Amino acid sequence: MGTMPIPKLLITMSAPMMFSMLIQALYNVVDSMFVSNISEAALTAVSLAYPVQNLIIALATGTGVGINALLSRNLGARNFTTANRVASNTIFLGIVGSLLVALIGAVGTRFYFSIQVSDPEIIQMGYDYLIWITVLSVGCFGQVLLSRLLQSTGKTFYSMVIQLVGALLNIILDPILIFGLLGCPTLGVSGAAIATVISQFVGVGLGIYFNWKKNPEIKITMSGMRPSPQVILRIYSVGLPSILMQTVPSVLIFGLNQILVSFSETAAAVYGVWFKLQGFAFLPIIGMNNGAVPIIAFNYGARKPDRIVETIKLAIKVAIGIMVGAIAIFQLIPDKLLACFQASPEMMSIGVPALRTMSLCFIIGGFTIVASSVFQALGKGLLSMSIAVFRQLLLVFPLAYLFSLSGNLNMVWWAFPVAEVLAGLLAAYYIKRIYDRTVRPLADEGFKFE
Repeated sequence: MGTMPIPKLLITMSAPMMFSMLIQALYNVVDSMFVSNISEAALTAVSLAYPVQNLIIALATGTGVGINALLSRNLGARNFTTANRVASNTIFLGIVGSLLVALIGAVGTRFYFSIQVSDPEIIQMGYDYLIWITVLSVGCFGQVLLSRLLQSTGKTFYSMVIQLVGALLNIILDPILIFGLLGCPTLGVSGAAIATVISQFVGVGLGIYFNWKKNPEIKITMSGMRPSPQVILRIYSVGLPSILMQTVPSVLIFGLNQILVSFSETAAAVYGVWFKLQGFAFLPIIGMNNGAVPIIAFNYGARKPDRIVETIKLAIKVAIGIMVGAIAIFQLIPDKLLACFQASPEMMSIGVPALRTMSLCFIIGGFTIVASSVFQALGKGLLSMSIAVFRQLLLVFPLAYLFSLSGNLNMVWWAFPVAEVLAGLLAAYYIKRIYDRTVRPLADEGFKFE
């Protein structure tokens, strides 16, 4: 990571993750497509469950971001003892996180749905789906964190295999368990959740095998799994802002669902579909960032500012290119995208203008995502968190509520592009400041890491 030409290195590190993220985006869409064949109520229930599901992923991936950055930085600085301690503490953090989620899910899942809607069918379907996801969240934590260990040492191919096998298995199991094919009982929305959980546990098994057999740079030991307050504090100094940043969308989705349900439950279903569809644009960029973060962190530890800058510039160009293509699709064929979800005439009339309006934020959104990952790689996770909070809580939600007072649902969707422009300006300011204060001084002989 310190010598290979950046374009080749970024492709090598990112291409597997981008491909696996595309498969993950495909799974997200296919999953909702299968559920929509049950009923629109089922699609609404799964859409309302998404904030909690996203919160679980946020806890796992945010912890992984802190592990990734800290592990890569110590490997770059050749601090192998600390690197191994970080890797071993990963297992401890995954177990604790999943137990916490399981407890909360067992106690509060039904209450969560009952405070959002009054339809007993939606409440029951939501409970049937989410209880499996929360109580067995150890699969999600294990799959994500073990993949991050592989990414931190440049083994992105094996990380891709974990994601790919899990997503493909999920796609295969969904129709079998939802509709009762091949002699299986018809499980409905519970089947969709069970398919997800099974796929995650298979990913955990692959993660254990690959880290044991293919990742010699780090060594996980039972003694190293004892919680180290110093290591955990350093992991979450980067990871906690990332967790909070990824938690913000869950809070936003929950709040927006309340605004949208006041218009119609179909509007909430449209927003759920949008969130799945836009993954085709954003998830490949996140995959690229998963490859870029260890490159930036490694070269930060190795004090090579030119390679850091080159990586950032290339990542921004790739992100913008992806987003240009995404905008074209959402503007030209939104009706065909919605038709994949058995959209009723009401859902179509709401969804077409919604997809066209919200997709206007794609290009600036791609830049902001890259910028946030740069901040995390350089140990400036608070900057990422501040952008997320500024865009989604201080801008999107208040603007959506304000626009909803007009009584025109189409006005609500405009909150997204307006907020993204302002957040992009803040991200650009932060990028300039972090270059002046963190990256450029690396070339100075007297520079010390913060």
